[in-house]
Amino acid sequence: MNRLSDSLHWQPALNRPDLVEAEADIHQCIRIILTTPKGCDPHRPDFGSDIHLYIDHPVTQAVPHVVREAVEAIRRWEPRCQLVKVAPLIDGARIILRVTWRIAAGVRETEVRL
Repeated sequence: MNRLSDSLHWQPALNRPDLVEAEADIHQCIRIILTTPKGCDPHRPDFGSDIHLYIDHPVTQAVPHVVREAVEAIRRWEPRCQLVKVAPLIDGARIILRVTWRIAAGVRETEVRL
């Protein structure tokens, strides 16, 4: 990773030696926010979401809680985007959240497998 970024918003890419910047940075941040349980970051104990609290619940009962937790966490921790909607997709025993958000350039979507 020898490349410098001219972007205002960037961070190291997860799982590969590269950078993510601009909109890709927001996509990655949304994934990090939703998959980080509150209390895991010792410097920001409120960072993340409480989605993990619903892992062992029946999917149909967990969905409204998971969506609520996702909305609250994204609104709190990702100020660079305006949340449009969080749509749950049920894949067997898994929930996939399709997060639609808006930035100055238009609407974007991020899919997070839980």
